[in-house]
Amino acid sequence: MGLIGRRRSSFLKIIALLGVIWFMVVFVLYSDDGSSSSSSRSAGGVGGPSGGGSAFEAPRRLPLQGIRDRLNQFIINAREDANKDDLSPDVDGGEGGAGGAGVMDYVNNNIDGDVPFVEKETKRKVPPKSKKRNENQDFAGVIAPPNEDSPDAPGAMGKPVILPKDMSPEMKKAVDDGWAKNAFNQYAADMISIRRSLPDPRDPWCKEPNRYMTDLPATSVIICFHNEAWSVLLRTVHSVLDRSPEHLVKEVILVDDFSDMPHTQKQLEDYFEAYPRVKIVRAPKREGLIRARLLGARYATAPVLTYLDSHCECTTGWLEPLLDRIARNSTTVVCPVIDVIDDNTMEYHYRDSGGVNVGGFDWNLQFNWHAVPDKEKRRHKSTAEPVWSPTMAGGLFSIDKEFFERLGTYDSGFDIWGGENLELSFKTWMCGGTLEIVPCSHVGHIFRKRSPYKWRTGVNVIKRNSVRLAEVWLDEYAKYYYQRIGNDKGDYGDVTSRKQLREELGCKSFRWYLDNIFPELFIPGEAVASGEVRNMGYGNRTCLDAPGGKKNLRKPVGLYPCHNQGGNQYWMLSKTGEIRRDEACLDYAGQDVILYPCHGSKGNQYWNYSPSSRLLRHGSSDKCLAINESKQKLIMADCDASVDAQKWLFQNYDPSKL
Repeated sequence: MGLIGRRRSSFLKIIALLGVIWFMVVFVLYSDDGSSSSSSRSAGGVGGPSGGGSAFEAPRRLPLQGIRDRLNQFIINAREDANKDDLSPDVDGGEGGAGGAGVMDYVNNNIDGDVPFVEKETKRKVPPKSKKRNENQDFAGVIAPPNEDSPDAPGAMGKPVILPKDMSPEMKKAVDDGWAKNAFNQYAADMISIRRSLPDPRDPWCKEPNRYMTDLPATSVIICFHNEAWSVLLRTVHSVLDRSPEHLVKEVILVDDFSDMPHTQKQLEDYFEAYPRVKIVRAPKREGLIRARLLGARYATAPVLTYLDSHCECTTGWLEPLLDRIARNSTTVVCPVIDVIDDNTMEYHYRDSGGVNVGGFDWNLQFNWHAVPDKEKRRHKSTAEPVWSPTMAGGLFSIDKEFFERLGTYDSGFDIWGGENLELSFKTWMCGGTLEIVPCSHVGHIFRKRSPYKWRTGVNVIKRNSVRLAEVWLDEYAKYYYQRIGNDKGDYGDVTSRKQLREELGCKSFRWYLDNIFPELFIPGEAVASGEVRNMGYGNRTCLDAPGGKKNLRKPVGLYPCHNQGGNQYWMLSKTGEIRRDEACLDYAGQDVILYPCHGSKGNQYWNYSPSSRLLRHGSSDKCLAINESKQKLIMADCDASVDAQKWLFQNYDPSKL
């Protein structure tokens, strides 16, 4: 009996102990979940952005989110501690490559030429296979996508996300932080499913039976990123995987250009463990877009390379039209139509094939868009057919890997970004290829108004890259770019190997390119005058001054002390009476003198210059251009040859070109 009593006593103690433990667990879970719910309500029902590793509070809150937040923060802290001593730590795991996102660390800093490099592929645990892939798996800090079947889900079918005007202080801070980190509305982006639905923007012509070849080549999709927002990066990858035939995407290569935000580290690797085609390549230092793309190309194993930015969304049927053109001719480089994803509301804007534009450039070597020329329209029966484009925007395109390598890929002397799109465009056309915009392929892109990234460099990399571009590919036309930078080339490095490449490829001249591919471009050499336009009044030291670019169109043209360094003070007087800033013209319609797209119809853009009186008479108003006494504003006045403020001196004026 004593033994029985002792056993009964022990049994009761165990039951009591289990009860205490159960009570403590329930208390912790309740308090954590409650606090998470409370913070969610204070922010209007939606949590802050995922950047910086803080967990996203989805519109439909996960159960026990507070516990998961704490676990996520623990993992992040452990990762940060490891990174203090090792920029590229190994990840625990078993068999590599077969079942998860392979993670490769690039350990040779020289990615130029044929220098061998060493790759290290970490071994990963093979996750259990799931027909639904990993959409229902739990990852700490990973967004729970809203119900895909609900048409009312935020951003569904590309609809805008409109945030309330009366935000709580916490919500407003989260919104502001998202803008500061990404230069787009991360808060709105994080409310949208990472697999949201989009409209199908294709024309019926694109969907006709047997439109594309059946035996299309596979592609490696290369996406470079640096501290990209969590939801936006995942949405980019999912749009590729979900809207592409599986056999056509051999792999998606995510090139991490030395990101340091926690969500881009182990959290990203864990998420893509269940996606065997997704590989993560990490650079050990900041490389910039150009070298990051070259790094991705080195790991690519498919015959076609497709480059996308890390804030894109591919639509239904985007891939087949691109691969079809390359399958028919491996020297064809193709670009999708780039639709606009609003940087504030994430609304997906698109247009039909009748509104397609093609790429061009100006003599500042800046890319621009313009309408499809009439001669190109006459080549086609349907507006949905691929059209020739003089240049590409550069962020989104597909190219045969062997052809890309034959062209010398990118100029490895280019730094960070800028000019690489024009270089690839020029040598594609000049060295035996074709560049096309494919209206049946639509990819959305978030266009930011500023770059959120900082570079510690004292070099104007865009200028340096552009000088290298001009030296190698522009022949005698390079002088028109140099005039715009005050003929100050700076140190642009050695371009001997790039010139040798051009010679070995037997590429055509830039004159051929202008005559045959981009005859619409205004040639500065045909201008009657080029350079500064100096006013002769009030000290003879004031020049017309206006920044270029679309954002400065329809704005008053300014005045500034003459500096003789080109740039904002470089103008051209055409033989038809236009005062041009490349594709923008001085325009007067009765109010301010502004820059307006050149239309070639004279009218408000016709100016009659007299070299003897130096008056600049406006055609339709019959008034003369002048400056006010403070030298701060352009004015139009009744013409009077005795007033110095109405007199102008054009640099490099040559009446023989009239």
